[in-house]
Amino acid sequence: MFPIDFCHIPVSIIKRSAGRSAVAAAAYRSGTKLTNEWDGLTHDYTRKGGVVHAEIMLPAHAPPEFADRSTLWNSVEQIEKARDSQLARDIEAALPRELSREQQLALVRSFIQDNFVDKGMCADFALHDKGTGNPHVHILLTMRPLKENGEWGAKCRKVYDLDERGQRIPDGKGGWKNHREDTTDWNDKGNVELWREAWADYVNRAQAAIGLSERIDHRSYKRQGIDKIPSVHLGVAATQMEKRGILTRKGDLNRQIAADNKLLKEIKARITRLYNWSKEEAAKPQEEQPTMLQLWTVQQEMSGEATSRKGRTKKLKEQAAVFNLLNGNGITTIQQLFEKIESTNADYYSLRGEIVSAERQIAKLEERISMYEQYEKYRSVHRQYAKVKPSKKEQFEQAHYAELALYNAAARFLDNLKAEGEPVTPKKWRSEVSTLSTKKDLQYTQMKQIREELKAMEKLKKASEKIAREEPAQTRKKDGQEL
Repeated sequence: MFPIDFCHIPVSIIKRSAGRSAVAAAAYRSGTKLTNEWDGLTHDYTRKGGVVHAEIMLPAHAPPEFADRSTLWNSVEQIEKARDSQLARDIEAALPRELSREQQLALVRSFIQDNFVDKGMCADFALHDKGTGNPHVHILLTMRPLKENGEWGAKCRKVYDLDERGQRIPDGKGGWKNHREDTTDWNDKGNVELWREAWADYVNRAQAAIGLSERIDHRSYKRQGIDKIPSVHLGVAATQMEKRGILTRKGDLNRQIAADNKLLKEIKARITRLYNWSKEEAAKPQEEQPTMLQLWTVQQEMSGEATSRKGRTKKLKEQAAVFNLLNGNGITTIQQLFEKIESTNADYYSLRGEIVSAERQIAKLEERISMYEQYEKYRSVHRQYAKVKPSKKEQFEQAHYAELALYNAAARFLDNLKAEGEPVTPKKWRSEVSTLSTKKDLQYTQMKQIREELKAMEKLKKASEKIAREEPAQTRKKDGQEL
């Protein structure tokens, strides 16, 4: 997870059909070594850094031995017999950096207790913090209810369909029509929204308790109406000029904001795809993970032979980008690539925050500058109006209605600034805009560099997907030969 911007909480299911296991997930998140008794595989993540705390929380009727991580998750693996079983629910949440470790733990424990453990789920959580400004919590939850005697209960039950008289309905095959119902409401699709909202409430209360005024919202920026950097209000004059094909400073600013928004959206989409992919790959047993050498080799093969000079140049640049990514960051494993993507995402959010902050400040200053220039431009008209004889004022006003209206609007705006204690300093405003724009341009360039790194990572992702597609076919061919 990454610095809190809005309250984004990914919720996913650990599925055996996807080649994952609850034991492996628990080992990875807790930074421990665990053996999955279901398939005999051992998962050793004792060398994984950044795990600052791991803890299991249990409902009152859970067997005490479930406090042992291996016992808990091996019990889950053993009770789930099917090869497509859903084993655990996985939740991640960013932690406020302003809270102390004990405050973070108190926040997590209260949230888990109230929203999951009190509902009957067993929870295994781990706090991760590598000191990069990205503290977060991983929460693994059981999906099968526990009976009062501590034994696992059924996830669902058979329920007979009834007619309007309350009688069972024959299925025409000697039996009765029926359907399955969950024994709990844990899988209700609306729960994700409720958990996200609850987490936002808990975080906001924790921040308020230490005197912080910042608040988070569980809704996305899009749902909040602030998904994008806000554009600048053009105003009547600038709008008319833009319509006539005359470029304005406000119009240029809005075009830059639109370009920024497009880039930010593109980068976030790339990061999300890469993060989800690398996270799943890193959670697999090491022997199932492709090496960087394999990915590098396959990536080169996939690029094919270029026939034109332009094509060859492009191919060399792409290969160089992938090589520099791996070599420059010392990436030799999927785990290291995952950590690099985490770091890249943190850099993205940091830069995004600075860009958004700069854009908003620039927009505010540009409005002030525009209003001052509007005031200066039409001040002479207003002075003329003041000197006109009373009998001629109405005629003058009708002839110069637009200029006077623009002057009055600008005058009211500047007067309001003064009333709020803001001095009218157009020279200072322009200087600040220039400084902010220069800094933002540099940040924008850094964003583009991030995009290029992400493109190189995507080459590795495609290579990994190619290997995954080919391995089953090779296995089938081998099995056929053996037969």
